[in-house]
Amino acid sequence: MAAGRSTVIALTALAPVSWGTTYAVTTEFLPADRPLFTGLMRALPAGLLLLAVARVLPRGAWWWKAAVLGALNIGAFFPLLFLSAYRLPGGMAAAVGSVGPLIVVGLSALLLGQRPTVRSVLTGVVAAFGVSLVVLKAAGSLDALGVLAALAATASMSAGIVLTKRWGRPDGVGPLALTGWQLTAGGLLIAPLALLAEGAPPALDGSAAGGYLYLALANTAVAYWLWFRGIGRLSATQATFLGPLSPLTAAVVGWAALGQALTPVQLAGMALAFGATVAGQLTPRAKAAAPSRPFSSPSKNGRKDSMDLTDPALRR
Repeated sequence: MAAGRSTVIALTALAPVSWGTTYAVTTEFLPADRPLFTGLMRALPAGLLLLAVARVLPRGAWWWKAAVLGALNIGAFFPLLFLSAYRLPGGMAAAVGSVGPLIVVGLSALLLGQRPTVRSVLTGVVAAFGVSLVVLKAAGSLDALGVLAALAATASMSAGIVLTKRWGRPDGVGPLALTGWQLTAGGLLIAPLALLAEGAPPALDGSAAGGYLYLALANTAVAYWLWFRGIGRLSATQATFLGPLSPLTAAVVGWAALGQALTPVQLAGMALAFGATVAGQLTPRAKAAAPSRPFSSPSKNGRKDSMDLTDPALRR
């Protein structure tokens, strides 16, 4: 693996690692039972900040493309993820979400023309099994709505990853601007839902304000910028195989900061999931296709424009 690609992978991996701290921050510092407001406070301030820094707005078809990507990656994903985490026992939401790499493999075949390989499918299965060993606990009957919400959240983010890869970005527009567009669009989508479902914003003390500041800046603005920057340089499947680092980080933070024990089964699951994450970054030698490169416009790529965490720990 070339040093340059290893650096890109390492930087991109910081995004799901950061998202793995969301559950601890939410439970320890933020107001209880305000998932939509928390999603709003993660997305909209971060998006507006990145827009102010990038000072670039979408043009032409990129107004609706940014809206679609913002809805898939942020606006729909956040509410569905929180809904599933509140309605499912233990880490079931994270376990369901761990099938994301398999969904991306399938969507990549449909939208990117990348044929699934036996290795990618097996790696996805091992990753999902490993995450399940880490996060699942004994539980009774499952809530059907919660399971559907978890599946929908996973499908939404998976589709967002593949479409982000397919569409690239306009000429002269960097990943900072593209991230700002999506976070702003997603935040504007969440805002009316938060107001209707949860009412007026809650009063915030110093701890809550600090928690929201962390989520908006490090956990969202910086993390999503690294994520979308990485998608532009890695394949869609490579990026999504970094996803298991989120529930693994949540488990480690729960053990180190919240005093949650890790059983031998969980440790074995962490080893499996981490091994699958590493394996997912390897590219076949036989098919040394064109080297990965940053986002560029569809026309520049020679194709036409087309529709292209223990406990309820939050993946992203």
